[in-house]
Amino acid sequence: MPSALPDGEPMPEDGALPASALAGAASRPLGFYLHVPYCATRCGYCDFNTYTATELRGSGGVLASRDNYAQTLADEVRLARKVLGDDPRPVRTVFVGGGTPTLLAARDLVAMLAAVRDEFGLADDAEITTEANPESVDEAYLSELREGGFNRVSFGMQSAKQHVLKVLDRTHTPGRPEACVAEARAAGFEHVNLDLIYGTPGETDDDWRATLDAAIGAGPDHVSAYALIVEEGTQLARRIRRGEVPMTDDDVHADRYLIADEVLGNAGFSWYEVSNWATSDSGRCLHNELYWRGADWWGAGPGAHSHVGGVRWWNVKHPGAYAGALAGGGSPGAGREVLSAEDRRVERILLELRLREGCPLSLLREAGLAASVRARDEGLLEAGPYAEGRAVLTLRGRLLADAVVRDLVD
Repeated sequence: MPSALPDGEPMPEDGALPASALAGAASRPLGFYLHVPYCATRCGYCDFNTYTATELRGSGGVLASRDNYAQTLADEVRLARKVLGDDPRPVRTVFVGGGTPTLLAARDLVAMLAAVRDEFGLADDAEITTEANPESVDEAYLSELREGGFNRVSFGMQSAKQHVLKVLDRTHTPGRPEACVAEARAAGFEHVNLDLIYGTPGETDDDWRATLDAAIGAGPDHVSAYALIVEEGTQLARRIRRGEVPMTDDDVHADRYLIADEVLGNAGFSWYEVSNWATSDSGRCLHNELYWRGADWWGAGPGAHSHVGGVRWWNVKHPGAYAGALAGGGSPGAGREVLSAEDRRVERILLELRLREGCPLSLLREAGLAASVRARDEGLLEAGPYAEGRAVLTLRGRLLADAVVRDLVD
């Protein structure tokens, strides 16, 4: 089941933000994340805030229905307009995620985008992305999305090997994700991503190489590759605990990461964030860069998280509770926190260090600076950028990114 929400102070009933959150807003990019909490089935490794029809039956009533979800989400976009007042910023990025957004009709996703456009306007070069399950779209569906304003699509491929997909409880037809890339191109999509997962129990190095080769051969301009994390409470965690499949291994994860960087690099992809590679700067995911650079985004939907000007908040998780709050004229926010200057400093180091450009050494305190010298001398930080005042991870540093961050934030 989905993981728990964080602790925090109560959210104002009307969703109002402190004046400090809106100060200087015009200088920061603004994005929207639109969460679709529905899935046909629950994958064994997933702890995202998603719900199958069985899980919702009898617990949400008409308010939790997929049929009227686009209208409900549009209500939160209108709430965002009220909360942000006369904020003049057009929206720079929109990302529809889930769950499986493409379980909704294409016209519903287009309607959700239209709500953002109507209330805020879109930047001329706005990046508009949706995630998609390869089995839930075809060229006609993708064409409708493209005509409706979407210009980027991200397909969940995970693996090219059926025995690996079976462990993950994924149900692709062999070759379907690769075919989706061609269909997206035919529909006019400029940017296409494939999401991959490595380190699944039973996967071999050859399986992983085959997956990378299949992904590259499909012709996307972006690939995301994430190590499998076994979350407590998931079906996969229970299977591992029962001894049905082996536990994932950190050394295996490191080996698979090195393979990914080598294979993708040889195919013309460059890393720009620890888990993300693109064929050009224009292929980078601008929406995710808003997160990594601490910009502003409004997360609409059950369980979605938002951040504006150092204030972070999160919505109630259940679709029925979410829709009920909006139907009653209030905010669906469950709680929030106002970040201190120290919180924001630490988050900048944690997030920006993962980027190819790294983070400024000026963010580090005395102990962190001393740790950065050791990291440079140990080959974890690039010497050239370091001399220019930036901490940039080497390939070995990327393998140990979490440990490097822990040292630098002291």
